[in-house]
Amino acid sequence: MRKMAGAATTVGDLASAIAVRAAEASIVAELKAGSEEAYNWLIAHYHQPIYSLVYRILTDPTDAADTTQEVFLKVFRGMKNFNGDCSLKTWLYRIAIHEASNQRRWWFRHKSKETSMESREDEDGNSFGLSDVLADPGESPMEHLAHKEIKLRVEQELKQVAEPYRTTLVLRDIEGLAYEEIAEVLRISLGTVKSRLIRGRDALKKRLEPFARELGTQLRDHKQLRDEKQLRDDKQLRDDKQLCDEKAGDSTGATKKLMLA
Repeated sequence: MRKMAGAATTVGDLASAIAVRAAEASIVAELKAGSEEAYNWLIAHYHQPIYSLVYRILTDPTDAADTTQEVFLKVFRGMKNFNGDCSLKTWLYRIAIHEASNQRRWWFRHKSKETSMESREDEDGNSFGLSDVLADPGESPMEHLAHKEIKLRVEQELKQVAEPYRTTLVLRDIEGLAYEEIAEVLRISLGTVKSRLIRGRDALKKRLEPFARELGTQLRDHKQLRDEKQLRDDKQLRDDKQLCDEKAGDSTGATKKLMLA
């Protein structure tokens, strides 16, 4: 039975993969034919992921927006050359990384001495954070502030991780690409992907360790103060209840005396 279940799963996965490839082939055909509807779908589906990837390589919202536009221009002009040797997503990410890397080299040559006055926000006014660093809606103001600070600090330290490790980290830990997809996008071996991830994560961890220790101390102190306040509040509630019970008892006793009299 177990073998049969495994075989059924494999067949199901294969059928799903074939269906995905067929759907993509249909979209690619429409794109090559110049379908406006297909191009609108492409932009709606991939603009935000491409912008997110480019932004984290360039760390400048204006440059990221301009480069993202250039990426889609290259896609539109080069669609006729897409031969299907990789997925459409992989091809798009290759172009995005290539254009972002070119822009980054240009920036270091021409703009590195300039001082930007822009805040580090995306085109919608939202700051970026790692997908797994989320604030709990039920947390205290201090904890909410800590989560926000963590997001900002992780972004800042991620920018300091050297290439090619940073791009590999972004593709895996933020964009959520599989190891095999990263290998295709960057045109490197699976072993190189894993090696870069290990070194990139280690570099980011080392950069974040002092901040993590400092924040941990602050959160522990805050928790201790909060627990002490909760104990005081609980004691006050108990004292208030006891006082009410005593007053109720006195009132009942007085009523009985009046009735007996």
